[in-house]
Amino acid sequence: MSSVPAQTSTAATIMVPVPLGDRAYDILVGRGLIETAGSRIAGLSARAAAIVTDEHVGPLYAQALSQSLQANGLRASVITLPPGEATKSYASLERVCDAVLEARIERGDLVVALGGGVIGDLAGFAAAVVRRGVRFVQVPTTLLSQVDSSVGGKTGINSRHGKNLVGAFHQPSLVLADTALLDTLPVREMRAGYAEVVKYGLIDDARFFAWCEANWKGIFNGGPERDEAVAQSCRSKAAVVVRDEHETGDRALLNLGHTFGHALERITRYDSARLVHGEGVAIGLNLAFRFSAALGLCAISEAERIEAHLAAVGLPTRLSHVSGGCGTVDELLDAMAQDKKVKGGSLTFILAKGIGESFIAPGIEAGKVRAFLTDEINASRS
Repeated sequence: MSSVPAQTSTAATIMVPVPLGDRAYDILVGRGLIETAGSRIAGLSARAAAIVTDEHVGPLYAQALSQSLQANGLRASVITLPPGEATKSYASLERVCDAVLEARIERGDLVVALGGGVIGDLAGFAAAVVRRGVRFVQVPTTLLSQVDSSVGGKTGINSRHGKNLVGAFHQPSLVLADTALLDTLPVREMRAGYAEVVKYGLIDDARFFAWCEANWKGIFNGGPERDEAVAQSCRSKAAVVVRDEHETGDRALLNLGHTFGHALERITRYDSARLVHGEGVAIGLNLAFRFSAALGLCAISEAERIEAHLAAVGLPTRLSHVSGGCGTVDELLDAMAQDKKVKGGSLTFILAKGIGESFIAPGIEAGKVRAFLTDEINASRS
């Protein structure tokens, strides 16, 4: 991925700029950022802010953030939703939009997304449509949202037809990734987020993947490796977003593993007890490289190296690892047919010639996908 302008640091804070002209913003990465969030957000010259959060994160941080905003001259309100993927719904969108309007948020004011990817996607979409667009700030509280969903302006909700099929591109005005918030994140959620970190190395940065292999324990333990992993992931994503903001070209590379992963999420009905997004991505990454090997594009040893690393971290890597089953081949193919990358009825996959050598592969024959999935399911039963 091409580079964005070099990051700058103040104290222990790393700044990653996202230079998108009049939509440019900064991503700040470091420990303790939520303690200064009020003054940083106040610097955006708003008069009011509506904090959107969930019942898990809200009790921990919403009151302190609200008080910090008020201390810096902003009128603040809190909108609290149930946790989980089911919250990314039409009903929740209506609820948030009405609450934002009730809080008298104007176009010059702010919506603040305080939570993981579900809250960020939903709050961002609400901000995109309320009054035809108000500004918003991302305060991501999970590893997955810090390295992926909070950056790049993709917002949206799920439909019964599939994941993230209703939404808008709406860039945030600021992203505050406080890595100290991850200290209390359940290990399952850390692992899920780590799948997205590894993805950036697999796309086109083999050195970063090797760095992850050597340093993943420091990321989980909260050492300086964590800040660097988050910052490098944000640099990688920002570089792609700057080149292709609306996913008309190589931004699709960021979906490595997601065609398979999203299909598994749909089959499990977004039940987080069975599968969370990052686990679907982990399985999807392995499937993408094994599919590439099956097509003769890369060596099977590359796929085996990826599986060994993700398994060592504790992530699922096979269809057989999906709790309650992964469905039939026909069900998987039907779920994939709703993928956003489908064009003219043909599936587009992100495949690879090796670690760090991923590419967009449009028009993959359905028969080859069916044969591969049949082999994968049969292997999982043996």
